[in-house]
Amino acid sequence: MEAEAEILVGRGKGLGEREGDGKVELSVDEIIEEYVGSFGFSQLLHAFLVSLAWMFDSQNTLVTIFSDKQPSWRCLDSSCSSSKSFCELNPESWEWIGGKDSSTVAEWNLICDHKFRAGIPASLFFLGSLVGSAVHGRLADLYLGRKKTVLFSCLLTSITAYLTSLAPNLWVYALLRFSNGFARSGIGICCLVLTTEAVGRKKRGQVGQYGFFFFTVGFLSLPLMAYPTRHSWRTLYKLISLLPLVYSLLILPFVSESPRWLALKGRSGEAMEVLNKYAKQNGKALPVNLAVSTPSEKKQSEDLKESLWSKPWATKRVINVMAAGFGIGFVYYGIQLNVENLNFDLYFSVALNALMEIPAVFIGSVLLSFTDRRPLFSMSAYIAGISSVLCIIFASGKKSKSKGNWAQLTWESIGFMAASTAFDVMYIYCVELFPTNLRNIAVSMLRQALMLGAAIAPNLVVLGRLSPNISFVVFGILAIFSGLLSFWLPETRNAPLYDTLEQQEKEEQLNPVSDPEIELGK
Repeated sequence: MEAEAEILVGRGKGLGEREGDGKVELSVDEIIEEYVGSFGFSQLLHAFLVSLAWMFDSQNTLVTIFSDKQPSWRCLDSSCSSSKSFCELNPESWEWIGGKDSSTVAEWNLICDHKFRAGIPASLFFLGSLVGSAVHGRLADLYLGRKKTVLFSCLLTSITAYLTSLAPNLWVYALLRFSNGFARSGIGICCLVLTTEAVGRKKRGQVGQYGFFFFTVGFLSLPLMAYPTRHSWRTLYKLISLLPLVYSLLILPFVSESPRWLALKGRSGEAMEVLNKYAKQNGKALPVNLAVSTPSEKKQSEDLKESLWSKPWATKRVINVMAAGFGIGFVYYGIQLNVENLNFDLYFSVALNALMEIPAVFIGSVLLSFTDRRPLFSMSAYIAGISSVLCIIFASGKKSKSKGNWAQLTWESIGFMAASTAFDVMYIYCVELFPTNLRNIAVSMLRQALMLGAAIAPNLVVLGRLSPNISFVVFGILAIFSGLLSFWLPETRNAPLYDTLEQQEKEEQLNPVSDPEIELGK
């Protein structure tokens, strides 16, 4: 310990030693890389506890696949023919299999002339997520921090999900879905930033993937919860409302705040407490004369004035990220919601898509450890687009679901896996493209773009009930378009996480991570 202290005192002469007390100030990044450990047991446990919240994100996002589905129906008398549309039949001659309480479509008669109303709640949910992303991003960066924003979001998600189960009509239901989308939007963005800010630069990609794995677990759990509650969509909402409440009360108290955010806010003592906790759990001890460097009050005031629109290069970068995110969000959520338009059992199709996210997360995690972000994102987007187009070739028209087209389902699954990989990589990419003081805001803006695409997708899915090929054409075009946009983004693999726009601009000009033709400030 004494030897380390002597070394630090020597280093401190060039790194900001405080006069008179022998303290040596290093950045959080330097302390993690050199003393805490880039990725040890403490960060693994931290990432695990934080990433659990992603399950509630996916459950509340994708629950409408089951709650808003169009159930099967059957004839009640000889005057009814199952080959006809129920819109052409006497309402007394047929009934929903599973009863009217099995879905919102059945309960509120969202069929025939009212069929497009069925897409309104899902669209409003994603619009709520769009608004919520902006609010939660600012809360996490400027006021509450990452951990408290996750707590706020989880509790609000639990409350709004339960209230949704009590909706008396479609319009109240749609409004509550909007509020639920607003609530859950803070979970993903804050959990991603909270996990990646606790590790060294070489492990950010893999650690960021943990959240997506638990998002997949939440997705996979939906059919398991939806099948027993298939006769009551309200019971399904009550069930998913319990989990974020339990998490907030029993697990989140053991999660630490981001030391990077604490340091940026001048709370160096609290930042050191977190770093000491990480070091201790990793079997290490920090030198006694080590301290976290914090900006001066003047510098903090200047940093607060920074925005993504204050630098031309940052503005171009965030617009590019949002444009690519719009396309990927449309495709990623659209393909999931579109499973009802495939010629397969709904529970089987959803479970298969959920299972396809597991190799997507695994492949993404492995490739992120040695592959550049930009080509990985673009290739995943291209594969998603091409697979969507191939689904049209193998479309089976109006065949019975018992005669499902395996070729079409295979290409749909491949396309979804590729879209999932692109979706995950884009989040990690965005974290690395922007500095700490604006990172949550940048990720929230990406989230807004993703949600805007997702908000439009349900209407395309409803249209797909008439012609499934239309959905796949749009998915293919948007996926390829998003992949092309990545050409104008810099590469960030193994680049440090900067604290401010000013610092990032100077460092990237000295040590460019982008192609020669892509320069800052131009």
